[in-house]
Amino acid sequence: MPNPKRKLAKSWRGNRRSHDHVHVPNLSLCPRCNQPKLSHRVCGTCGYYKGALVIDMKKL
Repeated sequence: MPNPKRKLAKSWRGNRRSHDHVHVPNLSLCPRCNQPKLSHRVCGTCGYYKGALVIDMKKL
């Protein structure tokens, strides 16, 4: 197997790993219950999306 000819500098290693961090999801507030939720998804607390009831959370 091929091996590197020289040791790579720490800056090169850092440049390669610059995109390996964990991303925090962008949360928005539900306009109905003011709980944080992911954008463009049904609220997990009240079950509403765009002002309409999608999931009846009382039955769950």
